[in-house]
Amino acid sequence: MGIKKFISNVIKSLNLENNLASGKKKSLKSLIEKLEKRELEIEKRLKKETNEDIIIQLQEELDIIILYIKKSNKSLDKLKNKNNC
Repeated sequence: MGIKKFISNVIKSLNLENNLASGKKKSLKSLIEKLEKRELEIEKRLKKETNEDIIIQLQEELDIIILYIKKSNKSLDKLKNKNNC
């Protein structure tokens, strides 16, 4: 999957704002920032939540976000290495 397609899929699946920067690196950095903010928000909600069903849903969303962050960082590293060669 291409980087642009990955970014658009993440934005769609997590209902993030679509403020893509012009370049792939900038887009990935922006996406990572948004995902990290979302991760912090969910972690805060998890600490406050008492309903077990909501906790499970939040934990699942958190797992997905963490996975997307890892993939985004890996893609960003590939872009950086590609430009350095």
